[in-house]
This record gives sequence, C-alpha cells and structure tokens, in this order.
Amino acid sequence: MARGGLSRNRFAPAAVGIGSLLIFFVILEILIQSGAISRFIVPPPSEILESFERIIVEEGVIGRFFFTARECLIASVMLIVFGVAGGVIMERYSLLRRACETWVAAMAAAPVVLAYPLFMVIFGRNMWTIIMMGFVAALPPVILKTIEGISGTRKVLLNVGRSFNLTPMQMFWKIQFPAALPTIFTGVRLGLIFALINVVGVEFLINFGGLGQLINELAERYDLGGTYAAICFVILVSVLFFMSIEKAERWLRPVD
Repeated sequence: MARGGLSRNRFAPAAVGIGSLLIFFVILEILIQSGAISRFIVPPPSEILESFERIIVEEGVIGRFFFTARECLIASVMLIVFGVAGGVIMERYSLLRRACETWVAAMAAAPVVLAYPLFMVIFGRNMWTIIMMGFVAALPPVILKTIEGISGTRKVLLNVGRSFNLTPMQMFWKIQFPAALPTIFTGVRLGLIFALINVVGVEFLINFGGLGQLINELAERYDLGGTYAAICFVILVSVLFFMSIEKAERWLRPVD
C-alpha cells in the first residue's frame, strides 16, 4: 500500500532523481579527495560549488546567460516559423518531398557545427553566425516531424472532413494541423534543444558571445573549478529550458 502511494506521489520521481544526483556527487567527492581520480582532471564537487559565486560575481555569468538567451530566442523563432512552414510545404507537394526529404534527414545526421568557418565568412564574427548555426542545425527535426505529423493524420478524420464538404484549407486548419500538433511539438522540442546546444558550442568555438565564450576563457586560464561550474550552469540552463518547453506544450495542448 505504501509502495503504491509513493509511486502515485508526483514529487517522488523528482526526489529520487535529486537524491541519486547528490549520492553521485558525494561518491565523486570521496574518489577525488582520496586520489582515485586526479583533481587536475576533475575538481571536487565542493570546489565547483564554491566557484559558482565567483563566476556570478566576477565573470558576469548572468549577463552572458542573457546574451546566449537572446541568440537562442531569435534562432527559436526562426526555427518554428521556417521549420513548420517548410514541413507543411514539403508534405503538400509530393514531388518536393520525394526530392528533398532524404537530404533533410541526412542533414539531421551531419555535423553541421564543423561548417562554422563558412558561416563566419558569410556573416562575420558576430552573433548572427551563432544564430544561423543554431538555426540550421536544429531545422531538420522540425521539418521531418511536421511532415510526419501531417501525413499521419488518421483517415477517419479526413473522411469526416470530406463528409462536411470542407475545403482543402479548412481540412488543413480544422483537422490535419490539430491532429499533427503532438508530433510537431516533439520536433520543435528537439529542434530547440539542438539550437541551444549548437549556440553554446559555436560560442565556444569562435570565442564570441555568452556562456560558450565564458567556458572557453576559463578553460584557457586553466581555471578548472570555474570551467566546470560554468559547464554545470549551462547544463542547469538546458534542464530548465527543457522543462519550460514541456510546460509550454501542456499549456498550448492541454491533455484531457
């Protein structure tokens, strides 16, 4: 009975996850302090925790976060607009889909980040190189999931629309698009996460911008505690970003 009550408790999964993370850090601290893991490779978690205050006060991590957030926001808006629209157009025209879908899928598996020198030649060493890299790298999953969602609309729903003599535009907006929303949201979620990863990664590579540049600078100074603290900050931002996307999805698409 107690086990069933615990499994139904909505806070139980979060508590177990946080508890497991704390246990991992305690074990890691013991291994590093005992010399089993070199502190010149991985600093103790206690040192990383102490470095958080320093990167906030001295390194301006909050300001850098807002710089990266602005880049991600611009890339995300472009991603949603062009990704969903591109998927709709490709699904609508079968010849275009047959011609381009394989290339889009191949681009999803390609290491687009390696093309950053080309983007720097086109846009220069500024935030637009970072934004466009994040946008291009995150575009394929949104397009592919939009195509999958719309083409996967159940035939019974389409038949109901035809029975009401709906026009193709009405069929799309009243039946196909609402039915495809769950799949489209999955593609958007994946795309936004890819965009965040690539934005921070390109900031690191070209040493320009926000959080990625901070990690680059700390690593070049061999400030291990600060470097790992900045990396942990990016991970925390990614987790909060993912949770925010899930909340937004539930709000826009309430589950009965």
